Amino acid sequence: MGLIPKRFHLFFLLSSLILFILSSVNGGDPNPTVYEILPKYGLPSGLLPDSVKSYTLSDDGTFEVLLEKPCYIHFDYLVYYEKKINGKLSIGSITDLKGIQVQRLFFWFDVDEIKVDLPPSDSIYFTVGIINKKLDVDQFQTVHSCSDKALGFCGGSLRSGFEVWLFRCAA
Repeated sequence: MGLIPKRFHLFFLLSSLILFILSSVNGGDPNPTVYEILPKYGLPSGLLPDSVKSYTLSDDGTFEVLLEKPCYIHFDYLVYYEKKINGKLSIGSITDLKGIQVQRLFFWFDVDEIKVDLPPSDSIYFTVGIINKKLDVDQFQTVHSCSDKALGFCGGSLRSGFEVWLFRCAA
């Protein structure tokens, strides 16, 4: 009978130690923000606008981010964020990306993939179709507010090649 309490105490101590270690690894926060998750994967937190309403991240890396509403941010290029963004997150990259477009001249193109160098460098790479574009990562380090309108460009734009004319600016 004297061994049962000792086993119980040992079990309790080991369980407590495991929970402490797990909470330390997770930073003590069971629900980190998406802006805290991105750097854990080697990506800058400013890839997404400040209007993230919620996100889900599966064990296999597939994710879905919901914004309050679609919006624009002007980096080196004008970027459009749909209300729902999804893809697959892995160390140093986002693949199978849907919901982010970039404007080049008068055309809108889907951003398919985002990668960074490992170990980190001053560059970030965006894949748009068959084109890879290298940009300075510094502009993506801070989270930006987004705008309802495409600043400096209001009116019709041809998006995703020659598919359809869209009017994104408010009347």
